[in-house]
Amino acid sequence: MTKPAFLPLRDAMAHHVHDGMSVALEGFTHLIPFAAGHELIRQGRRELTLVRATPDIIYDQMIGMGCASTLVFSWGGNPGVGSLHRLRDAVEHGWPCPLALDEHSHAGMAARYAAGASGLPFGVLRAYAGTDLPLVNKSHIATIKCPFTGEQLAAVPALTPDVTVLHAQTADREGNVLLHGIVGASREAAQAARALVVTVEAVVDRLDAPMNAFVIPAWQVAAIAVVPGGAYPSYAHGVYARDNAFYQAWDDIARDRDRFMEWMRTHVLATATHADFLRLLGVAA
Repeated sequence: MTKPAFLPLRDAMAHHVHDGMSVALEGFTHLIPFAAGHELIRQGRRELTLVRATPDIIYDQMIGMGCASTLVFSWGGNPGVGSLHRLRDAVEHGWPCPLALDEHSHAGMAARYAAGASGLPFGVLRAYAGTDLPLVNKSHIATIKCPFTGEQLAAVPALTPDVTVLHAQTADREGNVLLHGIVGASREAAQAARALVVTVEAVVDRLDAPMNAFVIPAWQVAAIAVVPGGAYPSYAHGVYARDNAFYQAWDDIARDRDRFMEWMRTHVLATATHADFLRLLGVAA
């Protein structure tokens, strides 16, 4: 069985993520790979197609720093607060660069990931009935007739990201990864990707899977980076809580281009590692 490479985060991102790739940094309410996203910003990645069912602050930051040319997504926003202002600026004004949108429902994104994970060319669902999404996304939402019932259904192309990046609680020394809590589309995004990179809170001798968990086998993982606090300011179920104040503060920071750029220069570009970022914010990993 092939084991994944255990690498520093900087090396894992540099080796696996390159300009022009499609990259899914998944996570649903928690285990959002902020550390990995910040490292891609530090490395100056450009022309990425960013994929995620629920893009929030980390994608706002990556878009605002010019990393992305396309966003494939469903709902996008600052959870519990409001809009993603850097995302809006890119779409409405092309700053810092134009951003193409490939928008779906949550069910549509799940169907696309599941199709990619299954090796199928497209997924099928009913969820677009009564919505305007098929009108605004004609290139990625089609209508198909069921050959058995004659029912008209929606079809969406499979998602197969060049790289999926996840954050998880633990990995064992063989490279098997345990993710537990709300799993969202993480399993499907991992299975659909051409390469999977995982950041984890810790490496342990033995994985102990609680309820609502899944294990990613080592042979499916290309690289693992140990990054304590790697999901901050989101949370890691069973390890640390969500920093709600950060999400609230981000709304003001992101509204102004100059204030946004100064914050990113100070907190991301001027820090070498995620540990440095956390120390600057006074957060214990």
